[in-house]
Parts: sequence; structure tokens; C-alpha cells
Amino acid sequence: QVQLVESGGGLVQPGASLGLSCAASGRIVRINAMGWYRQVPGKERELVARITSDGSINYADSVKGRFTISRDDAKNTVTLQMNSLKPEDTAVYYCSARVLPLYRVSYDDYWGQGTQVTVSS
Repeated sequence: QVQLVESGGGLVQPGASLGLSCAASGRIVRINAMGWYRQVPGKERELVARITSDGSINYADSVKGRFTISRDDAKNTVTLQMNSLKPEDTAVYYCSARVLPLYRVSYDDYWGQGTQVTVSS
């Protein structure tokens, strides 16, 4: 079984910075892509940032230049550094990972439980 646990959400003022972290644990052989998504009530979950195992990164246009994603393969973690936060960044942020579990022959997508980020004055 594979689990993703997020940490680091909270309430911040506009212009502030916040970091999110996600750790994958369990019977993991390999992790391909890891990423962060966000969702607000009434809207579909959207990609924020994604990083593959070879280091390829893509960001949503709305966060380019403000957010930075990174991963530590030795620890099976992915982090999202968010700077210059705006009220429109308010959402529940979800960690995702494409994992090859032990005793499986194909990758599966796993999700964390979500962490609330609120940007408000």
C-alpha cells in the first residue's frame, strides 16, 4: 500500500510565502511523476506543478515565476515553494504521485488527503 501525506498548508496574507511538502511511503519500487494540484469548491481540480523522474517540470500559467516544485528521490518527497501568494491561490492543494508499487507491473496514481491554503488579508 502506498500513502501520500501532505503538510504545510495554512492561512497567509497576500504577498507572503508558504511551502508545501509531500512524502510518499509504503511498498514503492519507483516513482515517476510527482505533482501538486488544487481545487476550489465548484471547480475541477487543476494542475499546479508537476515534475517527472528525469527532472522535467511544467507549471500552470497562473503560478509561473511564483511557485517552484522540487523533489528528493532519496526521501520520496516533493515540495512546492509558493511565493507572492495571491487570494486566487486559495484552494485545497493535493499531492499526486505516479508510483510503481511492489508486486505490481504497472504504475498507479496516488493522491494525498489535501491541505488547505488560504490567502487573505
